[in-house]
Amino acid sequence: MTTQIVLASNNKGKLAELQTLFAPLGVVLVRQADLGIPEAPEPFRTFVENALAKARHAAAASGLPALADDAGLCVDAFGGLPGVDTAYYCEQFGYEKSDANNVRALLEQLQGQSNRRATMVSTLVAVRTPDDPQPLIAVGRVQGLITEQPVGEGGFGFDPVMFLPEFGKTFAQLPTDVKNANSHRGRSSRQMLELMRENGWFAPAVEQA
Repeated sequence: MTTQIVLASNNKGKLAELQTLFAPLGVVLVRQADLGIPEAPEPFRTFVENALAKARHAAAASGLPALADDAGLCVDAFGGLPGVDTAYYCEQFGYEKSDANNVRALLEQLQGQSNRRATMVSTLVAVRTPDDPQPLIAVGRVQGLITEQPVGEGGFGFDPVMFLPEFGKTFAQLPTDVKNANSHRGRSSRQMLELMRENGWFAPAVEQA
């Protein structure tokens, strides 16, 4: 038995990571763009509020259960910013939106800064219906250090500059399976799958698969 859930994101990198993590339970994630659903406004200043808004929007437009991920980079030296503005970080410095420009802007703003601690945060919210009074919420965090130059070819976003002391590598240097097991999104996904099991989102046959 397959469970279809609309993913309230058009980010192909997120889709690939989440689909890999959810596939063992027979979950098929469908990007909202593939259903003709536009992106929802994200007016809030916290990950959880934006993720909930996106999930409710996608559920309303699709008629399917929905999963939303609001993730970002919180840099100690910037007081926790860019946070919810991570995807558009570079635009405030005059660059066009792209992963490469986000990395470039971050390194420029951190130049000469000794405190390079940062946290990657992934907040997942799942709703069965647009008006679900009990949204499932899972949060994954990974702490690391921002490198002085990009290192590694894998991943996306800030992966090439997020150095993990326990591995001695950036996320972009890790094999996909290792990254998925240890990333902020991997951690939030495992929490979310457990919450879905506990709350009866999957039929028993799927749980045993």
